[in-house]
Amino acid sequence: MLRKLLFQQASTARRLLSAQSTAPLLNKCSVCSYSSSSQSEIPQTNSIEQIEDQPTKTISIDRSGLYNPSEHSHEPSSDSELVKHLKGIIKFRGGPISVAEYMEEVLTNPKAGFYINRDVFGAEGDFITSPEVSQMFGEMVGVWAMCLWEQMGQPKRVNLVELGPGRGTLMADLLRGASKFKHFTQSLHIHMVECSPALQKLQRQSLQCMDEDNTSEGVEKRITSTLAGTPVSWHAALEQVPSGLPTIIIAHEFYDALPIHQFQRASHGWCEKMIDVTEDSLFRFVLSPQPTPATLYLMKRCKWAVPDEIKKLNQIEVCPKAMDLTHTLSKRISADGGGALIIDYGLNGVVSDSLQAIRKHKFVDLLDNPGTADLSAYVDFACIRHSAEEASDDVSVHGPITQSQFLGSLGINFRVEALLQNSTDEQAESLRTGYWRLVGDGEAPFWEGPDEQVPIGMGTRYMAMAIVNKKQGIPVPF
Repeated sequence: MLRKLLFQQASTARRLLSAQSTAPLLNKCSVCSYSSSSQSEIPQTNSIEQIEDQPTKTISIDRSGLYNPSEHSHEPSSDSELVKHLKGIIKFRGGPISVAEYMEEVLTNPKAGFYINRDVFGAEGDFITSPEVSQMFGEMVGVWAMCLWEQMGQPKRVNLVELGPGRGTLMADLLRGASKFKHFTQSLHIHMVECSPALQKLQRQSLQCMDEDNTSEGVEKRITSTLAGTPVSWHAALEQVPSGLPTIIIAHEFYDALPIHQFQRASHGWCEKMIDVTEDSLFRFVLSPQPTPATLYLMKRCKWAVPDEIKKLNQIEVCPKAMDLTHTLSKRISADGGGALIIDYGLNGVVSDSLQAIRKHKFVDLLDNPGTADLSAYVDFACIRHSAEEASDDVSVHGPITQSQFLGSLGINFRVEALLQNSTDEQAESLRTGYWRLVGDGEAPFWEGPDEQVPIGMGTRYMAMAIVNKKQGIPVPF
């Protein structure tokens, strides 16, 4: 789930948030009025008290495994460098920071960010992603990419981009599965958008990369994956990937780690939820007494929503970087051709309270020992659709459909049957377990092992969406 937080949030001056600019939306999405009053405090817990007595729509997240940290766990005896850094930012500004700023520092701080200097994936890490569950996931994504390539007219040169490639497992499985289709693999130049040096090293190993000998001065050394003889390049941001060629973009569990802003309804409108430090040097949640720059994105999201969606909510999450990223990749697809595949867990509508922290496969408090747990939030697929359609009239958006529908339509059922024919008993059990986790719903009915190890299906929790150039028609399997 490594994600490079690609795009800087628009630094809009607060004067743009005057009463005149917000007036047209006040009936649908009122924001906090300017005030010189002190920050409104929120109890120091994962959930926040409702200010108004009205029904609330929340995301269904199983927090039954929530770990309750010991008393005063927010204040370690010796603050980590990241904790000191966060407190320093708050002190320097003389006020709280947004949840989005907190997320960005916790996940991608160059020195102490959660993703930067270690491998957080797999059973020994903090969470397991679909590519780590089974090779079939990467193979099916490869089928989708090949189908799109054929719809594009089988161009001789294509940029295949993966955002936040983790260990490189998905791309490695994709190349292995496609290695027999030489015309496809020979057209590819792989571009890995990755900011972590530690994970870049793992990706080179997964793709079995080698440096080609080049004695010419001033010529950049070429790196090739021996899995399919495909050139590979690494970039810190999507903007660094060369344009001008048809581009296929894969964003698997990338959007969910982009920093979100949280808003809570108050008696005078929507107020942004912020993070401050108490007199006892503990992190706490507070509410901004006046509009913040992110309020512009809240108002845009409210305009896209069905009115009844907003009326039922006391909290809303918006992700400006998801909107900006979608706008950027849609513009590229419009200009160069190609498409993007987005697979993540989320909703096809406004997201309320979904932000969560996971450490060693357990839910923990969001403010507990920042930098030691992964932070992620549900993806608002409806917002992605609106952002893409706003960016260009030359792209079409398809989905979302469930991951189970997506993989099933691409042929994962036939693939698992083929693999089972030549597998050992141990391999067969692993295949069945992996298959269920990818396409199943809930606990596996065939499981006979320990209850605490029962495979949980992700087939309906995860969703797939495609953004493609209209010239290529409707992508498989949408």
